[in-house]
Amino acid sequence: MFADLPAPPTLAFLLAVAAIAGYVRGYAGFGAGLLFMPTASALIGPQLAVAAFFLTDEIIALPLIPNALRKAHWPTVLPALLFAAIAIPLGTWTLLSVDPVPLRWAAALMIFAMLALLVSGWRYHGQPHFAASAGVGFLSGFLGGLFQISGPPVVTYWMSGPFAPPVVRANLISFFAIASISTAISYWFGGVFTLRALSLTLILTPVYGFAIWLGARRFTGTSETTFRRIAYALIAISAISSLPVLDSILRG
Repeated sequence: MFADLPAPPTLAFLLAVAAIAGYVRGYAGFGAGLLFMPTASALIGPQLAVAAFFLTDEIIALPLIPNALRKAHWPTVLPALLFAAIAIPLGTWTLLSVDPVPLRWAAALMIFAMLALLVSGWRYHGQPHFAASAGVGFLSGFLGGLFQISGPPVVTYWMSGPFAPPVVRANLISFFAIASISTAISYWFGGVFTLRALSLTLILTPVYGFAIWLGARRFTGTSETTFRRIAYALIAISAISSLPVLDSILRG
């Protein structure tokens, strides 16, 4: 049943990376792909890494979703989802039609600017409105379709607003869970879900799932300061890993 798995040393390393990524996913509600994908892509190729990680994350993250759906702030999540769905195909088309390197440099600089805004301590104290949610969702979807870094815009948006960490975390889990439906459809029709990807998923799932459980337990009772510091670190990782100059190191 286990079709053409990576060599044992490679598989062991993948499991270690998956454990770290799962812990972060359970704690922060996002960021696992930022930690898993660069290393996994270099070790086993981007298509297999994407397929296995997507399946593993979707299966194991399911228990996080019901509670997140109850706690999420839907007046901001729904517009973001709607406009992200519109922008994902546009980002994908841009990737296929335009030289991505200048766009990736621009995106990295934009993410660093978002991080600087958060670290500065600036907060929006009013209630986020439809236009802002729609704009952030569109930007998130575009960046996701372009080169899989959809997290920073929505993270920055919800963390700079009046929401407590549990609501921010619930918004992120809900947003990515629902947005992933369109991704799953694209992967299915694109033939990304292979028997090899399924075999690797069965190996990664127990380790990743246990790590998510540990991370979710750690989140309970965590301080806002600690939550923000971890989110800042994940945004910085996203910006750094998206720099074209590091492709040979991070992506093999």
